[in-house]
Amino acid sequence: MQATPEFAELRRKLRAFVFPMSAAFLIWYLLYVLLASFAPAFMAIPVVGNINVGLVIGLLQFVTTFVITTLYVRYADRHLDPAAERIRQQIEGAE
Repeated sequence: MQATPEFAELRRKLRAFVFPMSAAFLIWYLLYVLLASFAPAFMAIPVVGNINVGLVIGLLQFVTTFVITTLYVRYADRHLDPAAERIRQQIEGAE
């Protein structure tokens, strides 16, 4: 089954989402780490009260994680799950 064009297409669709999204998030996280390491004065700029830029960017890391999860679920529902279901039916029908 792994050699079939359907499975190859499913893998391609998965990678088309996962690799760019992972790279984007890792760059975003690396930016946060680099700012914290090399621009502490920038990260210490107060935004509101005791909340500073570093805290806001750190919290946005969590928000980004939830956004990426939501996007992945939608992508999987539309593109991956139907293809996986077709492959599953082919496998079960072959037995």
